[in-house]
Amino acid sequence: MSGAPEKPAPAATPAVTTGVTTGALPAPASRSAVTTDVALIATFAAFIAVCAILPGIPTPSGVPITLQTFAVILAGIVLGARRGTLAVLLYLAIGLAGLPVFAGGTGGTAVLAGPSVGYLLAFPLGAALAGFLAGRVLRARLTRRASLRVVGLFAAGLLASLLTIHPLGIAGLMWRLDLGLTEAILIDARYLPGDVLKNVCAAIVATAVFRAFPELARTRR
Repeated sequence: MSGAPEKPAPAATPAVTTGVTTGALPAPASRSAVTTDVALIATFAAFIAVCAILPGIPTPSGVPITLQTFAVILAGIVLGARRGTLAVLLYLAIGLAGLPVFAGGTGGTAVLAGPSVGYLLAFPLGAALAGFLAGRVLRARLTRRASLRVVGLFAAGLLASLLTIHPLGIAGLMWRLDLGLTEAILIDARYLPGDVLKNVCAAIVATAVFRAFPELARTRR
């Protein structure tokens, strides 16, 4: 009883590491998202290049039928409008810089003087529109069934191609080959059957990709 009074126990020091750790969480997540975006964009740019340099079907106009359109539309559908467009722009930048990644193994700015200039310049627009329309399809309740999703994605890709790639391709043919509108349309019409088939393939492949990687469908942008 006569001993010195006990000193009160010191208050527990609040842990500061928790706050620091919690505050630091968003940064790695953000870096991870950027890394994923860069990887997907680069991968699809390389995929477009591979599809372009595969042997194409020659035509009298000098514009071969290749798998470029398939890869461009697929990039828009799978990645979304923004990332799909960036993938196509990266592909074009690499080709215009001189790497032989265009149809026929060509590269450099000389392709801008050829009859395919309209198609090349339309590719980013095609990917952007395909990505936008595909987003609407993926958000629709009706397309939760795989078969209906394929039909919807096919319609999105084909509509994007008809509204962007073909009109600008026709304009490029008129400009570089000094053709009239009717002549250019007739030349472009030769590509329509193959374009329909390529969009069917793009829709089937995209549906398979989304089934295998469902998170990719949710993170499109």
